[in-house]
Amino acid sequence: MQAPVLTGLLQPASTAGKAPASTGGKAPAKSDGAKAGKKTATKKSSGATGADGEKKKRKKARKETYSSYIYKVLKQVHPDTGISNKAMAILNSFVNDIFERIATEASKLAQYSKKSTISSREIQTSVRLILPGELAKHAISEGTKSVTKYSSVTNTK
Repeated sequence: MQAPVLTGLLQPASTAGKAPASTGGKAPAKSDGAKAGKKTATKKSSGATGADGEKKKRKKARKETYSSYIYKVLKQVHPDTGISNKAMAILNSFVNDIFERIATEASKLAQYSKKSTISSREIQTSVRLILPGELAKHAISEGTKSVTKYSSVTNTK
């Protein structure tokens, strides 16, 4: 079995205005606190109207998640398996947590060496410090492969 490709997990996809990737894939469940805060979609200002006389609608806040990427990897590994909203929310939270830990550690490493830029070297060192043993080795090899692939594409343009 071939390992799933995790390229592109560094930037979450925006789910606003997108159709679901598939009928089997589900977006993470929204918490009750988010529903309570957004009861109306229209602005209640002092008579602000649009060009055609209708009230202007408030733009919906964009919630960026990794759910589309998680779903794609799931389908690479287990094509006939689905995932619940709760499980997707947990995985999304996990990816955000790991991302934040690596970014924080890389930031500290850059500060220690008096650099203002986080490079792939700081990311790699952070991964070695945060992830245990074999997991760190696999993460570093996949990351190196992704950086090499990206570099070859950008250098040919």
